[in-house]
Amino acid sequence: MKTVKAEIIGVGTELLLGQIANTNAQWISAQLAAQGIHVYFHGVVGDNFNRCVETFEAAQRRSDLVIVTGGLGPTEDDMTRDAANELFGQTLLEDAESLKRVEHFYQKNNRIMSPNNRKQALVFEHARVLQNHEGMAPGMIVEHEGVLWIFLPGVPSEMKHLMEKHAMPYLYDYYDLSTEIVSEMLRFIGIGESQLEHELQHMISSQTNPTIAPLASEGEVGLRLTAKGETKQEAGTMIASLKNRILAKVGNYYYGSGEVTIQQKVIGLLKEQQLTIAAAESLTGGRFTDQMISVPGASSVCEGSLVTYTPAMKESLLGVPGDLINEFGTISEECARSMAENVQRLTRSNIGISFTGVAGPDASEGKDPGTVFISLRINKEQELVKKFHFNGGRETVRNRAVKKGYELLFHKLKKDFSSPVPGR
Repeated sequence: MKTVKAEIIGVGTELLLGQIANTNAQWISAQLAAQGIHVYFHGVVGDNFNRCVETFEAAQRRSDLVIVTGGLGPTEDDMTRDAANELFGQTLLEDAESLKRVEHFYQKNNRIMSPNNRKQALVFEHARVLQNHEGMAPGMIVEHEGVLWIFLPGVPSEMKHLMEKHAMPYLYDYYDLSTEIVSEMLRFIGIGESQLEHELQHMISSQTNPTIAPLASEGEVGLRLTAKGETKQEAGTMIASLKNRILAKVGNYYYGSGEVTIQQKVIGLLKEQQLTIAAAESLTGGRFTDQMISVPGASSVCEGSLVTYTPAMKESLLGVPGDLINEFGTISEECARSMAENVQRLTRSNIGISFTGVAGPDASEGKDPGTVFISLRINKEQELVKKFHFNGGRETVRNRAVKKGYELLFHKLKKDFSSPVPGR
């Protein structure tokens, strides 16, 4: 199959204003990628005729496949058909089946259909009409001067229905998508995106099939591996081979594949080792524990948490000595250590973890915003206190602190309690 340059265009001023997110483009891109069709451009254009025409003309020049969502409704600002027809120059006709569906909707709901609703049944003269059983406006497929155009409603449920039932099967035949595509997402924590790319530079620079795509998120990094083969088994074997080569170099940072989260991985390690945990949280405000107990089965390892935000609460509820607070402050290595020890003692857990710091926006106790101390107390022998400085706003600092807590736990549990299996 030749390389297909695909483009997705969303029509609607509401997308530009940020009133709704363009989730249609994200979903369509995933469907096309799964079939080996490369999306080169995402675009959004408002409900303006001239700008729609300009956007469509640019897509015609640079893409092989253009998928347009939105602008097929009955109102004056729904101008996708008219703008596209500046390119196509076709007659717009009423599709009898689509019109019948529109009329039936109003009859069923005992409502009078205004004349402008007939607009939803208009289709291009030479279009392949995609009947919309989830709504009223049909989809259309038009081939114009070597470019394949697909028009879909903007309502996500209608768009997905037409893509899955009509558009994707059509594309499968049109482009002879006989190649099987297999992907796997590898997830890493404790290594930055730039360092991960540096470690794997030779593999990334020489990639052809399979391919490696680094994807960074807050506090962790992913690698999406994608392989094409004559069969799924062949593509899967290629993925497995590449994965083994990657883990041989950076497996110490790997925590799982697919949709697994670091919270799930940590809970799994705690269960394997029959350990329990409790948290003492200050700046994170219970966020660490909330993320843990959001995972089904967390009750078998999580004893609970104490959120002690003020110095008085740290002293009265958690038992942090007042003298320690007076001497070192609450934002200190000493306070973090005491918080972890005391929450472990009070809950009789195997592990105590604590978070204290300055989320911002202002400094506190002479410490800059983003200063965070995290402490781990494991049984009676092992203790760890780390100081971090996270950049970003208040919420970013809090989220990064929580993610760093899970990172420290994962690497500590894996190193001290797990058998040294590469990539585990």
